[in-house]
Amino acid sequence: MSTEINFSDAALKTMEEKIRAGERLSFADGLTLFQSHDLLGIGYLANIVRERFNDNRTYFIYNRHINYSNTCENRCYFCAFSRDRAEPGAFTLSLAEVLEKASQVAKEPITEFHIVGGLNPDLPFSYYLDMLRELKKLYPQVHLQAFTAVEVDYFSRIAGLSLEDTLKELATAGLGSLPGGGAEVFSPRVRQALCPKKISGERWLEVMQAAHHLGIKSNATMLYGHIETPEERIDHLMKLRELQDKTQGFMTFIPLAFHPQNTQLAHLPPTTGFLDLKTLAISRLMLDNFPHIKAFWIMLGLKLAQLSLSFGVDDLDGTVIEEKITHAAGAQTAQGVSQQELIQVIEEAGRIPVERDTVYNLIPKTSSR
Repeated sequence: MSTEINFSDAALKTMEEKIRAGERLSFADGLTLFQSHDLLGIGYLANIVRERFNDNRTYFIYNRHINYSNTCENRCYFCAFSRDRAEPGAFTLSLAEVLEKASQVAKEPITEFHIVGGLNPDLPFSYYLDMLRELKKLYPQVHLQAFTAVEVDYFSRIAGLSLEDTLKELATAGLGSLPGGGAEVFSPRVRQALCPKKISGERWLEVMQAAHHLGIKSNATMLYGHIETPEERIDHLMKLRELQDKTQGFMTFIPLAFHPQNTQLAHLPPTTGFLDLKTLAISRLMLDNFPHIKAFWIMLGLKLAQLSLSFGVDDLDGTVIEEKITHAAGAQTAQGVSQQELIQVIEEAGRIPVERDTVYNLIPKTSSR
């Protein structure tokens, strides 16, 4: 439970009054938060909102990541995962290999396959539909969270279908929800500098709006800690908040810390723990219509992710099993973690561990699973 503190930044005291009254923070408020050095004060405010939404609960999921290909037309400068088709290290899984990845955890209580990859010019739309159909046939109880908005836009182009029809085809094949990747930072300046071939921020939002209108839930992300400004971060959060006001289709927001190693931005420093915690907390404060804020422990490490549970975060993602994208950029974390370790991390932080599925239905008897 929150306790009174003395703010070292007087501006936060005024903001506390707005937050306790349930008033929406403005762009200027968000900028004030990013300019403040009172990290504990910001965390205190974020915890008020975190507990308003989720009390003392912290969620996690038993999931498995599957990356079907790293061949990608976009070749974003911040990405260490992607390859050209003939480049050493390029890979594309056959459908049989995708199913083999899934079968490795078939006897475990997995509730989600998280599936993303590159924009591979050699794969037809039917590849993705067949993948979903086969996985759903073999594992009907497992939710398929697959394909970022960037991938969905690409599928619509190669299939010659509208966004709506593309999403309907995917949903009929077994798609359950969309992950939040590909958002990066919506700023046209940043996208032109770092990912000029990627769809615009406006198009990303259009894909998500189309999905939400069809009843397909999604997550949202922001890649921070590279060349973006605090103003561009707040603008990104405001645009997400505006769409959520319209659709209520976002489940959780995941700030993603930039990892520079092995990218074309390797000259930039990695994010600091101070910025990581501040960004998570400010996201909780600005996104007053998002039910959940997630700390992706793969990027932050379990220790900082554990600390973030006092800075607005109520979700630690899950077991993951095998993560390739962040590790290609130099992540030193494990590629997976046990359910018991996640529970221990949550309980040591004084929170109540709650196992969930992708759309936040609760899985009973967490302690015995």
